[in-house]
Amino acid sequence: MPDLLIELFSEEIPARMQARAAEDLRKLVTDGLVEAGLTYAHAGAFATPRRLALALEGVMERSPDTREERRGPKVGAPEKAVEGFLRGAGVAREALEIRDEKKGQVYVATIHRAGRPAAEIVAEVLERTIRGFPWPKSMRWGTGSLRWVRPLHRILCILTREDGHEIVPLEIDGIAASDVTEGHRFMAPSEIRVTGFEDYAAKLKRAKVILDPAERAEIIRHDAAGLAFATGLEVVEDEGLLREVAGLVEWPVVLMGRIGEAFLDLPPEVLQTSMREHQKFFSVRETSGRITRFVTVANRETADDGATILAGNQRVLAARLADAAFFWQNDLRVAREEKMRPWLDALGSVTFHAKLGSEADRVARIAALAREMAPSVGADPDMAEEAARLAKADLTSEMVYEFPELQGIMGRYYATDAGFPDEVAQAVAEHYAPLGPSDTVPTAPVSIAVSLAEKIDKLTGFWAIEEKPTGSKDPYALRRAALGVIRLLLTNDLRLNLIGDRVFSKADFSHAENEAGLVGPKPEEYGPDLLAFLHDRLKVHLRDEGIRHDVIDACLAMHGNDDLTLLVRRARALSEFLKTDDGENLLQGFRRANNILSQAEEQDGVEYSYGADLKFAETEAERALFAALDSEEPGIEAAMKSEDFTAAMAGLARLRAPIDVFFEAVQINSDVQVVRRNRLNLLSRIRRLCLDVADLTRIEG
Repeated sequence: MPDLLIELFSEEIPARMQARAAEDLRKLVTDGLVEAGLTYAHAGAFATPRRLALALEGVMERSPDTREERRGPKVGAPEKAVEGFLRGAGVAREALEIRDEKKGQVYVATIHRAGRPAAEIVAEVLERTIRGFPWPKSMRWGTGSLRWVRPLHRILCILTREDGHEIVPLEIDGIAASDVTEGHRFMAPSEIRVTGFEDYAAKLKRAKVILDPAERAEIIRHDAAGLAFATGLEVVEDEGLLREVAGLVEWPVVLMGRIGEAFLDLPPEVLQTSMREHQKFFSVRETSGRITRFVTVANRETADDGATILAGNQRVLAARLADAAFFWQNDLRVAREEKMRPWLDALGSVTFHAKLGSEADRVARIAALAREMAPSVGADPDMAEEAARLAKADLTSEMVYEFPELQGIMGRYYATDAGFPDEVAQAVAEHYAPLGPSDTVPTAPVSIAVSLAEKIDKLTGFWAIEEKPTGSKDPYALRRAALGVIRLLLTNDLRLNLIGDRVFSKADFSHAENEAGLVGPKPEEYGPDLLAFLHDRLKVHLRDEGIRHDVIDACLAMHGNDDLTLLVRRARALSEFLKTDDGENLLQGFRRANNILSQAEEQDGVEYSYGADLKFAETEAERALFAALDSEEPGIEAAMKSEDFTAAMAGLARLRAPIDVFFEAVQINSDVQVVRRNRLNLLSRIRRLCLDVADLTRIEG
């Protein structure tokens, strides 16, 4: 079977588009080949700044012959219907077969399609792929109609066999497929003729092109770490920047330069952000965290080992950092001399949302909510309110205007320089956190109060104006805010009844208008829906822990489900219990008891929920179950009252054996009615005790 090699050679492809483009090329070509009947054994896609490549191993020589039977109109149908069927099937009238069916005779056409050579199919699929390629942005050039992300220069497309290779016959807008590519733009720009993928990859490497982006990234990582280590420093890890830089070069050459002395006193976050955003430089720091050098990645080797490149980069960097130093000094003056007041005043002219007011309005709400919640999280109310009032101040600073990703981080520096307490400055820095499932969760009480208030204000605000996430759309990152609330509560083991403690009612949105221009719903109206939204995010969060959705549903059905920490404790204990033999068997016993009771209650029109009496027990199995329930029930109830769910589950586990014996030895539906009622009421004790722990009726299986 032949192997297929495709390369689309163009001007530089933006780094952010390369990985997706390589995957799109793989999917479009392989899907097209398979749809045409041409299978393959393995596919690998690659991208560099100037090329997309796809290598397929074990492609079939030709598609198989096919035979299809197609059912047509009934015999006697109008002639036009028959003629249309013949055209669609591509057969002559005499080739039709008449078959008997239940509703009469019908025409049947047998369509034979001969297989086609691989080269013919590949040419069709590749042309369709190139002409319809889903670039986020594309361009036309010259006089042709083809659109590509940047001008396309070459198409390499060959099928390789043991006895040689063939060029797939294909031409698109004057670009004919060939077995020729080019090496590095500067170091090896001449043409390269290849015979297959291994030959292609090897010759490209000799021509200073590393095809695999993962290999380029690893070279950058390794060489940068080596240069830093040699001077007693370390490179600040930045996986996103590493992927981007690996997409900017075909032959990475790692160089390390110095940051000018005049800029070393800038905050490390400012240095790192400025170098990453403007120059695509990696930061290099001392063990103390002070950033003193940078790593840049050139796309070529030079006779002076990169000295000229470094000198030019250092000049450009100095200009960039001079701007950052100017912003820093101006901002420090506002913080120290005016205690950030001009920034706070400016928040009134920054719109948070047209229906929810300005950032100043939002800060006022967050401050009031943080003060209210502070005692619940162990924070000082005055300090929590002060931190909340300062939390958004840096949004109008010069540094954050230039680098929005530094919001909060710069606020900490400014609050510290303005003389505010450390707890306040820390809360300013942490009030956005956690930003994602792996982000660090604040644990300092003042930080917790402000972070919770910020997220709850956002959630309740958008619920008040009825702008909730729909489907995959979440323009205001409300799912992230909900996960932040969940992680803050769980990580810090905080007990808040979001409905019962009227947490959702603290912020005043009486002025807010919904989409219809009317005042939005009150907290008591949207609170349950918002709580359900939090429960949905909690299910996703706990699923990553391995807790099944039905286990969570069983706990959600219990009282107090607006206390997320209590809810999770119950769910974790139940999940672990159900993984044991005792838990699984007790669940089966509960189901059997519940089914028997439900049927009897429906049949008799009464509820069997009390009155089981030991004196009516006729068997040892009944007496043993009475004794077990009498022994374990007080302990289970005490454990539930103290919220020790693990102890409650352990008590239930000890009931497993007597319940099993009871069902094996006792016939519930005795002919003696008083005995039957007593046994049903005994089952109700099992059902009630289990349902007090969790709603086991919601457990699947």
